[in-house]
Amino acid sequence: VQLQASGGGLVQAGGSLRLSCAASGRTFSGYIMGWFRQAPGKEREFVGTISWSGGSTDYADSAKGRFTISRDKNTVYLQMDSLKPEDTAVYYCAAGRYGSPWQSYDYWGQGTLVTVSS
Repeated sequence: VQLQASGGGLVQAGGSLRLSCAASGRTFSGYIMGWFRQAPGKEREFVGTISWSGGSTDYADSAKGRFTISRDKNTVYLQMDSLKPEDTAVYYCAAGRYGSPWQSYDYWGQGTLVTVSS
């Protein structure tokens, strides 16, 4: 099983980025796909999730109204708009079974760095 995150980079505050997470190696029906981030010196935190089968989404308060998670076939996207310097972090995609806490998700990608300059 592999989750390959990509799309990070340097962007100015107010700009946009779209991250991609290519999932392979198994069927993910019954799984939740999530995005998480870890800023320097901070703990990893939840950004948002999407159910693989039904497409329902959930977002952290910090992401609501600015970030959108979607899925197309075997790729999960994180569209990030109106980026702020505090969004600077390594972003990870992950997959876990319904009902499991995100800290226990089964599969994690390698992370992609997003840097937002002021």
